[in-house]
Amino acid sequence: MNDTPKNPFEAMMQQAHDMARAFNPALENFSPKGFESLWPTMPKDVMELVFGNAFNKGGLDAKTRLLLTLAGLTMQGAQADTALRQTVRHAIAAGAKKQEIVETIGQMSVFAGIPAMTRALELAREAMGGENEDDEA
Repeated sequence: MNDTPKNPFEAMMQQAHDMARAFNPALENFSPKGFESLWPTMPKDVMELVFGNAFNKGGLDAKTRLLLTLAGLTMQGAQADTALRQTVRHAIAAGAKKQEIVETIGQMSVFAGIPAMTRALELAREAMGGENEDDEA
């Protein structure tokens, strides 16, 4: 069997896989799902420091930045499952309501198409599944 990659992307992925295995043999079986469980959400203070007003006084807050990130992930076809679910969880931790998340994704249907919106909504529903948020608050 020939292990030579067939295209540059496969070669890059193989090189990254080999490097990770050299650093830590346990990384050979790494799964993005496993990474997702390591850090399901960032504390709001950390989000504000990294994404919010710490470096940009009077700029966008973490919630708005995360909703914009969610819109961008939807625009890309909602193909980054882990990133989309984590962004939804982080947005909720930053104060976003479920309705705001759904509206953000729904707005992207005009630009990204119905399949991308539907996929993003499915992933968001997974991320919000255990949340019992009062949307009236």
